Amino acid sequence: MQVDFDYTKALEELDQIAVKVENPDTALEDIDALIKRSDELISLCRNYLRTIRNKTSEL
Repeated sequence: MQVDFDYTKALEELDQIAVKVENPDTALEDIDALIKRSDELISLCRNYLRTIRNKTSEL
């Protein structure tokens, strides 16, 4: 079962992660997890954009 990727929600989550990472009250352990999650989201976004670019190239 494939889950649909929501690019807009991924960008929103990346924005939220940036706010948390920039917050001086965020623990270092939390920052590590947030950076790992942001890497995952960035990878998903890049793959999504590549797919869209390939589809539009075929038109």
